[in-house]
Order: sequence, then C-alpha cells, then structure tokens
Amino acid sequence: MNLESYRTYCLAKKGVTEHFPFDQKTLVFKVCNKMFALADVDDFSGVNLKANPEYAIELRESYAGIQPGWHMSKTHWNTVSVNSDVPDALFYRLIDHSYQCVIDSLSKKARLEFEMG
Repeated sequence: MNLESYRTYCLAKKGVTEHFPFDQKTLVFKVCNKMFALADVDDFSGVNLKANPEYAIELRESYAGIQPGWHMSKTHWNTVSVNSDVPDALFYRLIDHSYQCVIDSLSKKARLEFEMG
C-alpha cells in the first residue's frame, strides 16, 4: 500500500471528496460530508479508518498493525499501519468497511439522496 494507490482507491468510491481540514498534511476522505479515512501525506505510515466497535476490537486482537485510532475515538476508529502484518487485500476491505460504516450511519433521507445521486 502506498499513498497514491490509497488515494486512488478512496476517490474511486461514489460521492467521495478529499480535504485538508486540519492542516496541509492530513488528507481526509469524506462521503456525504462525513470522514471515513485520513492519513498523513508527509509520513504515510498509517491510515485511520472507521470500524464497527466489535470488529475494531477483533482486528486489534488479530493484527499488530491495527491499533486504536490515533487522535480519534478509540471505539469507532482504528489506525492501520502501512507495511505491517496487514495484507493489502485486507487494507482495501477495511477502507470499504469504513466507507460503508458512514453510509450506514446516514439518516434514511440522506441515504436515499446518496443512492439516487
């Protein structure tokens, strides 16, 4: 996993936008104006991704490269280390899971608007 493949993968998803809301180095990806992934572009060593709370714990127990989210809610966010014991295929599934967590959290009206748009 490298920064460009991560960025390309996230931007290919429906409705995704990229931002630098905190500073000039923290790249944030949003869907429906809600964050689902963020990473430091200067030191691309890990990505913060959302996860269902039970799944977040399961992942942390299974992989040394998955830790509670750095500077994020430890309940809903994990930091997934790049070039760790987390295979690229799982990394991409975790991006998908994070994206879907945001979609699932939308109100019925917002989800319908997203699906129709």
